[in-house]
Amino acid sequence: MQAHDEPPRVISLAAAPGERQSWDRSRLTVYLWGAVELLLVTNPWQISSGLRVRALRAFGAEIGAGVVFRPRTRVRFPWKLHIGNDSWIGEGVWFHNQDHIYVGHDVVISQETFLTTGSHAHRKDMALLTRPIHIEDGVWITSRCMVLGGARMGTSSLATPMSVINSLVPPNTVVQGAPAVAVGHRFESQGASCPE
Repeated sequence: MQAHDEPPRVISLAAAPGERQSWDRSRLTVYLWGAVELLLVTNPWQISSGLRVRALRAFGAEIGAGVVFRPRTRVRFPWKLHIGNDSWIGEGVWFHNQDHIYVGHDVVISQETFLTTGSHAHRKDMALLTRPIHIEDGVWITSRCMVLGGARMGTSSLATPMSVINSLVPPNTVVQGAPAVAVGHRFESQGASCPE
């Protein structure tokens, strides 16, 4: 904490480094993606999930077979999105991926979940800082969770609604809260499901 007689420091946002450093593509590509995203991905129309996937792939997303991509989703940079086969992306999910997001196969990311790979050097100059997110096979991230850069969810782990995941979640672990903490196992050792 600062001494009472010392005014608090204010960082000049106009001088903050990092503007556009995460784009990795030309302005034209980024702006064109913005229009395509608005028309085919973010809109609430119940159009084909396959059409959304094709639009994302056309801009560099790596999306496996059988992926379901529901309406009102957002993807900041499709060329930094990687999703395995047969995963489900719920309505209103937002991939704010200034760094790469890796999603395994048979993963469910439920409604209104926000995944962000970016932050800022808040004690220095507000420079953009990014770290990737890794979501391994079979994970279920339930509704309205937040997954932060650097997080890794182990195979078949589960985050309960409105959890904030900012670190390693071991495989087969159920987490909840903000920040998320382990509260149990998703599957019993014999392979039977835990009661829901």
